[in-house]
Amino acid sequence: MDKLRIVGGRPLNGEVTISGAKNAALPELCAALLTSEPVTLHNVPRLRDVATMRTLLDNMGVKTETHGERGGITLQAADTIQPEAPYELVKTMRASVLALGPLLARFGHAKVSLPGGCAIGSRPVDQHIKGLQAMGAEIDVEHGYMLARLPAGHTRLRGARIATDMVTVTGTENFLMAAALAEGETLLENAAQEPEIPDLAEMLIAMGARIEGHGTSRIYIQGVDRLHGCTHQVVADRIEAGTFLCAVAATGGDVILRHGRAEHLDAVIDKLIEAGASIDAGDGFIRVRSQGRLKAQSFRTTEYPGFPTDMQAQFMALNCIAQGTSKVTETIFENRFMHVNELVRLGAQIQVDGKVAVVEGIPKLSGATVMATDLRASASLVIAGLVAEGETLVDRIYHLDRGYDQMEDKLRAIGADIERVK
Repeated sequence: MDKLRIVGGRPLNGEVTISGAKNAALPELCAALLTSEPVTLHNVPRLRDVATMRTLLDNMGVKTETHGERGGITLQAADTIQPEAPYELVKTMRASVLALGPLLARFGHAKVSLPGGCAIGSRPVDQHIKGLQAMGAEIDVEHGYMLARLPAGHTRLRGARIATDMVTVTGTENFLMAAALAEGETLLENAAQEPEIPDLAEMLIAMGARIEGHGTSRIYIQGVDRLHGCTHQVVADRIEAGTFLCAVAATGGDVILRHGRAEHLDAVIDKLIEAGASIDAGDGFIRVRSQGRLKAQSFRTTEYPGFPTDMQAQFMALNCIAQGTSKVTETIFENRFMHVNELVRLGAQIQVDGKVAVVEGIPKLSGATVMATDLRASASLVIAGLVAEGETLVDRIYHLDRGYDQMEDKLRAIGADIERVK
């Protein structure tokens, strides 16, 4: 099993190119199921989850072809594909649920395993099921599978008003894709507003969908009879960009993030500036500069455009070596402090009480062997290792590979002493 070996204490300087967003690429790969014509995506990140999704689509019978140097994939889902997502292929990836909406909308039936993913807390699929049922689907959960079908005599889903009990990103994406081929108008209330949502909507519009309001909490979709192929560029990964911002802020240095979208990271950037980092941004870049210890910052995770839960662990690593005491409140997932014990192994001073972690900043961390417990936790341990004295070994980095495109190569190119070891 691969590990990352890091020797801390080096500032980071240079340029990093931010890859396409995992959380945009995965639903957009599934959107190719909505048409029999070729769909080409550019800027698809090279990630374990993307490879898993591609294997899943290949298994259904979708033809996929990689081309170009910048993450190009062309997909074609013929009318003869098998609309099934088996457990063996999706047990490590929650995004497999995104196949349910497009398969049901186009083929009228689907069999999709209940998904897996990181063990960061309960992420139920009941909102997906309720929304699709409101559109006329009949869905049973049996033996670990969601069995979905249209009622007898029906050939299409029907438009509906869907108001979810909570904001759900994958739920919003599933409903967008399903409603694009439904009969009549669908109104999504309490829709997620993350940048990956309008990116998916723009792709669907390029395929012939009729969508308004994407990027707000109310989205209108007028269903069409069919969708056609398209070419689409996957939006840059705001969480990868935020992770590098925190890494440079913690270690010190001067780094330009190419393809970074500052407007997608307002909450994180505001906190970094308050902490003492210098951040400038323009069209297609973010520049971050940092020198000396920063000031600890308290924050509370919430839905976009608030502080993202996917950046909580990385910013906590920064707080560990900042001046002062900070309070981190996690409101999205109930089990997303698993990195705390590993940061403590590096010398961090953290106390957890329910949804709140109190971090007492100290001048230095000390290298040790630590274990990644989930995707974003692994990124926080990398940041901690970059600032710790001595050598840090990060184990179980298969979590990291699920969401970061060649992270160690990018860090090494800007001055980090980091390598992957077998």
